[in-house]
Amino acid sequence: MGRSPCCEKAHTNKGAWTKEEDQRLIAYIRAHGEGCWRSLPKAAGLLRCGKSCRLRWMNYLRPDLKRGNFTDDEDELIIRLHSLLGNKWSLIAGQLPGRTDNEIKNYWNTHIKRKLLARGIDPQTHRPLLSGGDGIAASNKRHHRRRIPYPSRRRRRPRRSSPCEAAAAAAPGRLLGRRLPQQQRHNEHGGAAVPRPQPRALGRADAELAAGGDAHQRAAGLPLLPPRLPRRGGVQLSG
Repeated sequence: MGRSPCCEKAHTNKGAWTKEEDQRLIAYIRAHGEGCWRSLPKAAGLLRCGKSCRLRWMNYLRPDLKRGNFTDDEDELIIRLHSLLGNKWSLIAGQLPGRTDNEIKNYWNTHIKRKLLARGIDPQTHRPLLSGGDGIAASNKRHHRRRIPYPSRRRRRPRRSSPCEAAAAAAPGRLLGRRLPQQQRHNEHGGAAVPRPQPRALGRADAELAAGGDAHQRAAGLPLLPPRLPRRGGVQLSG
């Protein structure tokens, strides 16, 4: 579960603070101290969020805030602390009395970073830039994220055809038992007339079997079967 909101957003003011609101916040903190920021707006009679009151006090209304521009000594201290701590602005602000973390962060992004690039120093690594010319362009080129191409898909090996498939591709009609078209058979024979297939002649064994079939049945005492007649209309005609 998340934290409950610190205030009702429907009944709070937004935008710039007025002088009257600043005086109420200063008077309440001087009398009662900072205390709990969630309950401070209601106790001080302000229609503001607790976070807004805290940021207004910390960044603008504190009596120990240091006004004015940053000095050269502060610039060098910020650069040295940034090289050690990185973007931990709250820790850097702890070493500069009277300066806030938000102020130091904004000053770094608007002034100190450009100053380091003009010196030829990378503001992130605090090392000399490799390429000359414009420092900003060199820094952007250095820190540009390199795109890594996606791994190429593995190529599939071609499927090997079986001997039957190879023969079917060479002569599809012969292998599949189909009769080739007349034009295709005409082309295979070089334009000559294609001889039609002749019926196979009966051999000696076939003739003897056809002639002596009834004799073998009589010798074995088997009844002779009548010849089968063609069917007409689904009924077999008898002799």
